Amino acid sequence: MPDDHSPAAPSLFPAPPMAEQERMIEALLFACAEPLTLAQISARLPEGCDAAEALGHLRSRYAGRGVVLTRVGDGYAMRTAPDLGWLMQAERVETRKLSRAAIETLAIIAYHQPVTRAEIEEIRGVAVSRGTIDQLLEMEWIRLGRRRMTPGRPVTFVVTEGFLDHFGLESARDLPGLKELREAGLLDSRPMPGRPSDDLQDEDDGQIGQSELFED
Repeated sequence: MPDDHSPAAPSLFPAPPMAEQERMIEALLFACAEPLTLAQISARLPEGCDAAEALGHLRSRYAGRGVVLTRVGDGYAMRTAPDLGWLMQAERVETRKLSRAAIETLAIIAYHQPVTRAEIEEIRGVAVSRGTIDQLLEMEWIRLGRRRMTPGRPVTFVVTEGFLDHFGLESARDLPGLKELREAGLLDSRPMPGRPSDDLQDEDDGQIGQSELFED
């Protein structure tokens, strides 16, 4: 019976050279529409490969190019360089826009997650319709989080990796601050939601107050 402290038996097949591991990962990321986690990448590579090291080399090699290797939440994906996004704007088909209520709800979830529906309504100062939440869920920009350990066990909402990917964010911590949003013209200087004047404009206000930040 082998000793528990004896070294592991060497693999029958040596791991491919690092350059070949990079090529394999490059092919995987190129073929997958959704980001792949380190575990998913490692599971597809031959035994003995170091996916983390290969990803580091690959990310450095693509730095400054038209296509870059980006981190999306816990995953990795090949994406167009952020500064070249304007080249694709002419090809973009705009299917729908979010209402002001949906924009505010999405922003609250992004900046306060995990957050319950009651907390969203408290921040906005008006009720949140089921249609607004359903729309954001259908777009897969938000998802259900853990239930609060409070009476009623209300569900919470958090943003998804699809949301992060759409806006080129690695995590919700990379969201811009209010000052940066206003300086970029993506947020006006009105008071935050919850003022009495907002009670007159809720779910039926259509396109009022929209910005390109949360357009689909």
